[in-house]
Amino acid sequence: MHTRTSFGFVTVIAVSALAIGGCSTPESPREPGSSSPSASSPSSASAASMVAVAPGCISGVVAKMSTRRKLAQMLMVGVKDAADAQAIVRKEHVGGVFVGSWTDKSILTSGAAKKLSTGTVPVMVSVDQEGGRVSRLKAIGIDSPSPRELAKTKTPEQVRQLALGIGKQLRALGVTVDFAPVIDVSDQGADTVIGDRSFSSNPVTVTKYGRAFAAGLRDAGVLPVFKHFPGHGHGSGDSHTGTVRTPPLSDLATNDLVPFRTLLKMPGVAAMVGHLIVPGLTGPELPASVNPKAIGMLRTGRGYNGPAFHGVIFSDDLSGMAAISEKYPIEQAVPMALAAGSDIALWLTTDKVSVVLDALEKAVAGGRLSMAQVDAAVTRILRAKRLERC
Repeated sequence: MHTRTSFGFVTVIAVSALAIGGCSTPESPREPGSSSPSASSPSSASAASMVAVAPGCISGVVAKMSTRRKLAQMLMVGVKDAADAQAIVRKEHVGGVFVGSWTDKSILTSGAAKKLSTGTVPVMVSVDQEGGRVSRLKAIGIDSPSPRELAKTKTPEQVRQLALGIGKQLRALGVTVDFAPVIDVSDQGADTVIGDRSFSSNPVTVTKYGRAFAAGLRDAGVLPVFKHFPGHGHGSGDSHTGTVRTPPLSDLATNDLVPFRTLLKMPGVAAMVGHLIVPGLTGPELPASVNPKAIGMLRTGRGYNGPAFHGVIFSDDLSGMAAISEKYPIEQAVPMALAAGSDIALWLTTDKVSVVLDALEKAVAGGRLSMAQVDAAVTRILRAKRLERC
């Protein structure tokens, strides 16, 4: 996002069912995406008792949530200021808030964001802090060169240390998710929609530097988000202003998808899906961000020889980018993105959260969004929030 910016469904459902069925002895938190330990199934009575004594463990939290609370965990919304964030969290218990270029940054400097990002079920606090022209927190002293400049002037280890420093600054302010690094492969001009936000036109270089930046953020306790799957770097234009078409999937597989194929094996990372029409994958009308085939390819790895991805999948912004907003109102776009397989739908304002949740409840009631899928998504989200596994 640039807001001016085989793990198939059967397996997911099985894992979700196991997570909700009962708890084993609570363990120390693991990195998101690591494997769950095996455990024997407790009886119903013992499972209920264990949920009662371990309210912070994931399956216990999920089991106690209403359907609307679960759906709210799958939303991340842009906020104007601390009061806006606090109000929507209090009213609808959204799972995440986004600090954009328009947000009053005192939400961070006052400690308000840090309060939101702690608690029994923390609120994800996210930002676009890529470096270069996408440095949303430059005004409060957090900045770095563009990814392209970093790849030209620094070693991967230097970039990892730089990202570690940025991550520590973010974490101190309460930010827990950074929509970075961009791992699009691009040879386009520096000021184009991707341009110097890309480390390089060489997928091997992008992979090296993307890994380094993500590792630094992760080591600081910030969730890095690789974007924009399946690759925006050779797209036909800017998805903020209209439809974007990429080269065919067969071309992406040998170039744009190379960094994703490697880096999505990292534990403790997330991914964002772009609003991209991909010949050979999406068909001519339905962008990847709301397309079950595209998100299914990301989740399973099938179709581009990638890894099965167990982490959180975010949509790109669903309200401020014409590739989606010209076709679908937000109360339609969010159910489409979540039904297609994303875990978290992202958009830029709080004013329609209740309307969206109403639409999502109708989607569940009508069978367009299954509770098994919702439970699996919420389980992944809570792992990313570092709640204890059961």
